[in-house]
Amino acid sequence: MTQQVQAVVFDLGRVVIEWNLRHLFAKLIADPAELDWFLANVVTEQWHFQHDEGRPLPDMLAERCAEFPDHAPLIHAYAARFLETIPHRIPGTDRLIERLAARGVPLFALTNFGEEFWHMFRPAEPLLDHFRDIVVSGVERTAKPEARIYEIAEQRFGHTGGALFFTDDNAANITAARARGWQAELFTDADTLERQLQALGLLD
Repeated sequence: MTQQVQAVVFDLGRVVIEWNLRHLFAKLIADPAELDWFLANVVTEQWHFQHDEGRPLPDMLAERCAEFPDHAPLIHAYAARFLETIPHRIPGTDRLIERLAARGVPLFALTNFGEEFWHMFRPAEPLLDHFRDIVVSGVERTAKPEARIYEIAEQRFGHTGGALFFTDDNAANITAARARGWQAELFTDADTLERQLQALGLLD
């Protein structure tokens, strides 16, 4: 028998908020081919993930500028204008969060997010006030899908196993959550998530 869900855990990027490096650099690089090359070779998602894992941003910038000196201004723009990579919320997810909060469902977040960028972003998003706690990879120095960050989340949230329902856009992160016994579903869109929450009895 499936355990009753007692709390909902959201990933943030591409679940609650839109995030894409292209949103910033399309403003700074006019040529589409050059833009694609830059995002595939210089400021890449893989390189960015180092900050999510806890690597200090100044170290990353210095190293990358030394490797690509001609692109140093754009590399520094990544740091200074990071919030422009997050242009808006994911349509519909914000309303689900508000409905869950109105019903008194405990809400938490587990996000891969660099510490410096997190301190820039958090004050700018009041929707996150609905979350009772948010575990941030860059702060904890461990990132999804590593088991340690799920352990930290369980300790902080006060729930374990099937008492937690988790949604994330990354399949590896869902697999890691299920390995700990969490009820977890891959996020595709807000309508699908709404049906999943209704099936669990968390929404009308």
